[in-house]
Amino acid sequence: MEFAFSANAFQEYTPVETVEELAAIGYDGVELLLGGSHLHPDDTGPDEIRAVEDALEETGLAISNCNAFMVSEEDFQHPSYIEKDPEYRRERVEYTLGALELADAFGAEYISVQPGGPIPEGKSREWGMETFAESIREVVPAAEELGVDVLVEPEPDLLIETTDHFLDFVDRIDSEAVGCNFDAGHLFCVGEDPAAAVERLEAHTGHYHVEDIPEDRSHEHTQLGEGAMDIEGFLDAVASTGYDGFVTVELYPYRETAAETAREAYAYLDERGWA
Repeated sequence: MEFAFSANAFQEYTPVETVEELAAIGYDGVELLLGGSHLHPDDTGPDEIRAVEDALEETGLAISNCNAFMVSEEDFQHPSYIEKDPEYRRERVEYTLGALELADAFGAEYISVQPGGPIPEGKSREWGMETFAESIREVVPAAEELGVDVLVEPEPDLLIETTDHFLDFVDRIDSEAVGCNFDAGHLFCVGEDPAAAVERLEAHTGHYHVEDIPEDRSHEHTQLGEGAMDIEGFLDAVASTGYDGFVTVELYPYRETAAETAREAYAYLDERGWA
C-alpha cells in the first residue's frame, strides 16, 4: 500500500504548493480537495487543472482520492443529501456531479462524499436512508459513464455512522460505482474496532483514511501516535487483505501547521516501516 496526505489541511496553500510540499516530505500521493479554498468544481478551469497536473508530473505524486465534501468553505455539512427542502438538497447533488466531472478531468478513480448528512429534526433514519439513496441514484449514471466511483464515508453524527449503516445503505444501490471511503478514525469514534471493520467492508472499500482519535473517542482528528487508536493494528489489517492502493492521512484541523503536521505524520509511518 502507499501513503498520501489530504489537501484539506493545506487550505492556506495553493493546490500546486500542496503537491510540492507533500512530494518534498516523501509522500506517494495527495488527496485533492474539490472545494473549500482549493479546486471547487464551480470555479476550476483548464488552467488550474493543467497547473496541478504539471505539478503532479514534475513531482511524481499520484492522486490518492478526490475529496468532495466541501460545497462551501464555511459549512461542509450543508447543503446535505438529505435536506428537507428538495431544492436545497439539489445543490449537493449538482456539486457532486461537478466533482465527478472534475475528478475525471484529473484522471482520478473516485471521489469521497459525505454519508447523507445530519438527520433533519422530525425525520427518521429510514427517511434519511431512502432520501440519501435517491440522491445518490441521481449521480450514479454520471459516475458509471465517467468511470469515477462515488465512495461514501461513514462519519459520526451524520446519517451513516457505522459499518451496519453503510451495509444497509449500499444494499439499496444497484451499482458497482458506489463504494466506501473507509475512515478508521470515524469508525473508532462510534465504538467500532477499525481493524475488525476492514474485513466487513473490504468488498466495498476503494480508499482508506487514517488519523488518530483521543481516548474519549471524540471526533477530533489527532496527529498519528498522539491518540488512543491502534494505528498499526489497523494498517496490518488493511495489508492482510492484499490492498495495494492508497491510505490517506487526514488531519484537516492542523491548517496553521499543515506542512509540519504532514512531515510528523510521515515520520511516524516511516519509523514503523510503513512509508
